Amino acid sequence: MPRIEQCFLSMNKDPKIRNLEEVLANTQLPALPTSAMRLLELSQDTRNGPAEYAKPIEADAGLMGQILRFVNSSYFGFSREIASIQQALSLLGVRTVKNFALWSAVFALVPNPKFGPFDLKSLWQDSLRRAVFARSLGRVLKLPNAEDLFAAALLQDMAIPLLLKALPEEYERLIERRASEKVRLSSLEKEVFGWDHAQAAAALCRNWRLPEEFAVLIERHPDVDELLAGTNPKKDAACVAVASLLPSCKDQNWLEQESFLEKLDQITGEIEVDLDELIESVDSSFAEFAPILKLSVPERTLADWLREDANT
Repeated sequence: MPRIEQCFLSMNKDPKIRNLEEVLANTQLPALPTSAMRLLELSQDTRNGPAEYAKPIEADAGLMGQILRFVNSSYFGFSREIASIQQALSLLGVRTVKNFALWSAVFALVPNPKFGPFDLKSLWQDSLRRAVFARSLGRVLKLPNAEDLFAAALLQDMAIPLLLKALPEEYERLIERRASEKVRLSSLEKEVFGWDHAQAAAALCRNWRLPEEFAVLIERHPDVDELLAGTNPKKDAACVAVASLLPSCKDQNWLEQESFLEKLDQITGEIEVDLDELIESVDSSFAEFAPILKLSVPERTLADWLREDANT
């Protein structure tokens, strides 16, 4: 099994952080599929191009089919069908296809902890909606790494099922407090453990040797105020953080709507954004994309949330 210890060399001074090391070191983490590992190896050499990346993808029939469904979805809106992996790599770029393959592999590895009312499919619904939003916002801001924002937002909560399975009693109390106190889970984790699920997810990224930019974007998603502070805000990480303020599919109330709107206004600054158009675009992309991951579309769209709250 992969080992976690090397991910925490810089954290050893804090005993609470060492507890996170213990939790993850004792978790049975499956290895990434061979195809994903090979893609990571190829990414270490910038001379590799579509021909090299196509080989491990084409050797994995399940991954190849999933990538072709992804490429031909309305998420990209090509006017003609893309029939080959090399064509997909040439049109979308190696980074986009590689990112899809990596988070698709992780998606399949995360276990269902069968924890009380927790539902893994709902977690992935939330994560996908946030990922589509982060990418859309990144494109509005003309950020060059919008596809990385998609992958990071999709993986930002991937440690939660592992933590629920490893620490069921502790998380049962945290989830009860989150509901009664209306406080973010990450804040409660920091209070109780000294670390949060964002740090745990970043450690998993590093353990699996996923791109470091994923880990950096993921571990800061609870820190939206810090990311937007100062004269040089970290707008790429802030897109992932703002996306985390969207409502969960299972929530009855959007507790962080005011903060979401405030931070969205802050991050866009002087760029004029039609919020209704942005949200409807996210809902549309989600509806087209969800079947690729075998997810259902939530009963309440983001546009529904905005309309309902505007009328209250």
